Amino acid sequence: MGEAASSAAGSGKALADRIRTEVAKVVVGQEAMIDRLLIALLADGHVLLEGVPGLAKTLAVSTLSSAIKTRFRRIQFTPDLLPADLTGTLVFNQKSGEFTPKFGPIFANLILADEINRAPAKVQSALLEAMQERTVSLGEKTYKLESLFLVLATQNPIEQEGTYPLPEAQMDRFMLMVKVGYPTRLEEERIMQRMTAPGDPPTAEPVVAPEEILEARARVRHVALDQDSVGRYLLDIVFATRDPDKAGLSDLVPYIRLGASPRASIYLNLAARARAFLQGRDYTETDDVKAIARDVLRHRILLTYEAEAEGIDTDEVIRRILARIDETVLWRQG
Repeated sequence: MGEAASSAAGSGKALADRIRTEVAKVVVGQEAMIDRLLIALLADGHVLLEGVPGLAKTLAVSTLSSAIKTRFRRIQFTPDLLPADLTGTLVFNQKSGEFTPKFGPIFANLILADEINRAPAKVQSALLEAMQERTVSLGEKTYKLESLFLVLATQNPIEQEGTYPLPEAQMDRFMLMVKVGYPTRLEEERIMQRMTAPGDPPTAEPVVAPEEILEARARVRHVALDQDSVGRYLLDIVFATRDPDKAGLSDLVPYIRLGASPRASIYLNLAARARAFLQGRDYTETDDVKAIARDVLRHRILLTYEAEAEGIDTDEVIRRILARIDETVLWRQG
């Protein structure tokens, strides 16, 4: 790669460091979640955050929005929510005798869909259609959403009463599904001290303009990904989810009902490039693919009842696939 490409990649790390530093003023720990949010932001993909309440999912998203000069809207999903509550509606103007659009909260840059699985299917469908098409129809007109448009949805994995689980086809529209875990003891001590200290809690200030994000997205597309090595490694992983027997993983055959869709290959490619860019590189490595594989694949693999009965989840399936593909790569190199 040339000097210009290296300089562009270096700017990616500088951009990420600025955002991380600002977010860290408010959010303690959760570095993995913040990294995934940044990857999705630069790869232009939506994120589904899954974790129990109180793990700073909402705080992280709102703080990220504060660090970028963007319009942020939080939508609390509830069973009585209507599609028009998201998209907006047409309002009759008595003076002009015409209907005029009243835009809903979806006409923003960063959308936090809080507890997305609490809203009925029609509301989920309205949101996910906007995510896919990047347009909203009101009456007979179609309106384009912003160029910088990102949906960050959260869901609680433990509460099932009064929830409407997302269908697999809709889950597939999220680039990443990130599982958010508990903080460490030291992190929780810092959280406790920060949130109980006198005075107002810290806030984040804008340190990045939307134009910088859009420019960085364009640069991510130019990060090199060698098809003979990284591209082959990526496809080996995805195809192993569809035909584990052919990949030498016959033990997984009884557990996988449906493998990952082609969106997995596309998103894994883009997310790996974004990760490399954020680390200051103008080329991707197999480690970039491996680091983001679980987040790209975990909601795209459907397991059988047998897997559930034996306590095997998608993360375990992906772990075995990655281990097998790594063995194959070492065998080729040897």
